Amino acid sequence: MPANDLRTQEVEDLLDVLVAMTDKDTLFALMEDLFTIREIRESSQRLSVAVMLDEGRSYAQIAEATGASATTIARVSKCLSYGAGGYRAALEVLEQNDEA
Repeated sequence: MPANDLRTQEVEDLLDVLVAMTDKDTLFALMEDLFTIREIRESSQRLSVAVMLDEGRSYAQIAEATGASATTIARVSKCLSYGAGGYRAALEVLEQNDEA
């Protein structure tokens, strides 16, 4: 396990569960139990922002389409450019799903 204060055994257990779940309805049920409605909506919004940033849309266009604040858009943009690669991996999954 990496030496990171956030990457605890509890987080590892959650990752194991998420990786093992292949049924969308079951995964959604877990999300409903784990997260508030607001957290689910905000996380989904951030992914939409990442998609639009990757498409080259402007902050104004993204804000209008998603309702995201400039701060949220900037945070996602920074993660796309300098983050751990999670958004980029998610975008690749979405692209693969579009091709299927």
